[in-house]
Amino acid sequence: MYLRHTTVRKNGKTHTYWRLVRSVRVGRKVRQETVACLGELNARGRARARALAAKVCGRPVQGDLFEPPSCLPEMLTVRVGEVRVERGRRFGDVWLAWQLWQALELDALLHRLLPCGEEEVPWGAMAAVLVLARLCEPSGELHIAEDWFRKTALDDLDVTTVQEVILAVEAKYGRARRIWVLDRGMVSEETLEFLASGDRRYIVGTPRCDLKRFERELLDGPWTEIREGLEVKLCPGPDGQETFILCRSADRGEKEKAIRERFATRIIEAVRSLQRRLRRARKPANAADVSRQIGRILERNRRASGLFDIRVRETADRPSGLRVTWRRRKAWAEWAELSEGCYLLRSNIAHWSPEDLWRAYIQLTHAEAAFRIKKSDLGLRPIWHQRAERVQAHILVCFLAYVLWKTLERWQSQAGLGDSPRTILDELRNIQSNDVVLPTTDGRELRIRCVVRPDKARAALLDRLGLSLPERVRPPRLLGQM
Repeated sequence: MYLRHTTVRKNGKTHTYWRLVRSVRVGRKVRQETVACLGELNARGRARARALAAKVCGRPVQGDLFEPPSCLPEMLTVRVGEVRVERGRRFGDVWLAWQLWQALELDALLHRLLPCGEEEVPWGAMAAVLVLARLCEPSGELHIAEDWFRKTALDDLDVTTVQEVILAVEAKYGRARRIWVLDRGMVSEETLEFLASGDRRYIVGTPRCDLKRFERELLDGPWTEIREGLEVKLCPGPDGQETFILCRSADRGEKEKAIRERFATRIIEAVRSLQRRLRRARKPANAADVSRQIGRILERNRRASGLFDIRVRETADRPSGLRVTWRRRKAWAEWAELSEGCYLLRSNIAHWSPEDLWRAYIQLTHAEAAFRIKKSDLGLRPIWHQRAERVQAHILVCFLAYVLWKTLERWQSQAGLGDSPRTILDELRNIQSNDVVLPTTDGRELRIRCVVRPDKARAALLDRLGLSLPERVRPPRLLGQM
C-alpha cells in the first residue's frame, strides 16, 4: 500500500489531493486500486479527523497505556552487539478494535452485567477476546484459543496477568508448596521475578529464540534418554538459581523438518516463477515492485524465510532490466537442522532429575488436551450449538462484533475513507508490537515493549482516522542478570 497524489490549481491556488492505493492482481495483470481518498493532508485536515474521532466515539478514543516510568536510571551503557528483538505480535488491527470496544463503553457494560466470580479470567475479558477475534479474523473458538490470541498483542491491551491468577489461587486455597507450570506464552521475566520473590517453585517453557544461547550444549553430550525418541539434558543457569532443561524429540524433529522443507519448496517455486516472468518480460520492470513481491513470498512462508538470501539486481541483457538471484544461507540451515525437535524449559527446583522435571511440565499438555475438542473425538464437523444459552451467547458475540463493524464503517465513511472496514483492519494488521531487549554492561537487560512505526501510507490512514499509535504498550523494565 502506498500514496499517490493529484495536483489541482483552483482560484490561483495549488491543491494536492492524496489517495491511498494498493496493487491488486487481476488475472495476469496488476492494477492499482484506490483504498481511500485522503484529500489534503494538512494541519486543518488532521484537526478535523481528530474532531471526527471524538464525535463518532463520544469520548477520547485513546490515552496513555501506562504511567511514565519513574525508577529507571537516566543513562545506561548497552552492549550493542547483543541487542535483539523478541515477541513479535499483531498489534494494529486488535488495537483499533480495542479502541472501538472502549469507545462504546462495552467494557464497563459487561463489567456491570457479568461481575467477577471464582473464574480465573473475567467473563467480560473473555467476551472481549471473542468479539474482537470475530471482528479481526472470524474463526472458531478453537482457533482463537490455540492460535489467534497468542499471535496478537491483546494480552497487553486486555490483560489478566499471571500474577493476578496466582494471587487469586493462593487467596482461595492458601500458600501451599505447589509447583507452577506455565506455557511459554504466559512467561516473561517480570513473571519469573514475581514467582521467585515469593519463594514459589516453577517449571516454565521459554521462547524458541532462547535455544541459541545453548548451541554448545546442543552439540555436546551426554543426553539422558527418558523414553524412546526423547532426550533431555540439564544446564545450570548463569546465576546458579535456575536450571535449564534442554529437550530433544525425534518425532517433533521430523515434523519440524517436513514443515521447513515444505515452506522452502514453496519459496523456491515462487522465486523461480518470478525469474521466468522477468526473463520473458518485454517492458522494463520496477525494482521496488519486484522487491515487494519477494517480501510477500517470504511473508507467506515465514518458517523457511531465513533460509534464503534473495536479491534484485539490474542487468542490461534483457528488456525487464532486472534479474533475481538467490542462495541458501548455510549458517541458518545448519542451525535449523541442529535445533529441530528441540525446546527449552527452565525451573528453580533443585535436586530433581531431568525425567522428573520433564514429566512435571508435560502434565500441562495433558491438562490442555482435556479442554480441546478435536475432529477425531467427535468424528464430525461442523459443531453446532445444541443448548439455547450457547446459541444466545454465540448470537451476542456476533452482534457485538457487528456493532463494532458498523461503528468503524461510520467512522471511516465520515472520514472519507470509503465503507469497507475489512480493508482498514487488513492494512493495520501488519503493524506489530515487539520487545526490544538491550543488554547492559553490568549484566542486566532493559526490555522495552514498543509498537513498530507504521510506513507512510498506514500513518496517513491513521492520521485520517484521527488516531495516533502508542510508542510503547508497557513501561521499560530493567531486569536482573539471567
